[in-house]
Amino acid sequence: MVLMKEFRVVMPLTLEEYQIAQMYMVMKMQQENTAGTEGVEVLENRPFEDDEFGKGQYTLKLYRLQSKAPLWLTTFAPADALVMQEEAWNSYPRCKSVIQCPYFTKFRLTIETIHKADNGQSENVHGLRKNELAAREVEVLDIASTASDYWSYIIGRNNIDFSTFQSARTGRGPLLEGWQNSCDPVMTAYKLVTIDAPYWGFGSRLEQALMAGERALFLESHRNSFAWTDEWFGLTVEVMRELEQQSDTSLNEKFGRQCLVES
Repeated sequence: MVLMKEFRVVMPLTLEEYQIAQMYMVMKMQQENTAGTEGVEVLENRPFEDDEFGKGQYTLKLYRLQSKAPLWLTTFAPADALVMQEEAWNSYPRCKSVIQCPYFTKFRLTIETIHKADNGQSENVHGLRKNELAAREVEVLDIASTASDYWSYIIGRNNIDFSTFQSARTGRGPLLEGWQNSCDPVMTAYKLVTIDAPYWGFGSRLEQALMAGERALFLESHRNSFAWTDEWFGLTVEVMRELEQQSDTSLNEKFGRQCLVES
């Protein structure tokens, strides 16, 4: 069975600010989660241009996150085989990521994201066909929510209370109940996740687990993007690209490898 779910993450940012916030968040979270034999290795980070996306930034990364795998999954594969490879085409405000696992060769996880200056009320921004719309589930994620589950524990959770948080540099916040309908500026990341793990006996369970993991990751990463507003606010895409290259080199040095990066 192929799982398809659209997560809508509303943010108190402009579209331009979100691009910077996302770049900063990815860079910082990768650094925080890379140590020892686990974390992120950047194989490629370069500009691209094609007929599908136009111009953007292409990245190829390896994720070694063995300790975050559910115990039941390790009965089907050795821990060192649980390495994910991610190809991403970032042509903001449109992005696409494809995640595969060399050990489970039939497995494929695709994330297609469209960013819009609205509060999450747009329908079918991905242009799905009627049968795809019937299969799609939609969930709006609230970054101010305090609810947690198994995957939020595995992914990690910052302890900021957004009902009292306020950015010193922008004055935004706190995020009180119903904030998505009243805040200005506002934008939404529409993230369509499709997971296919066609393996008899555990494929469906793997799909469900990964979908829950993606949900927790989206929630935490966007919580961090807003929580770190005063760190990234005022930076430019050009500055972030320079910082990104330095970060990629640092990540790969932790694994004893060089980074294949083009400016």
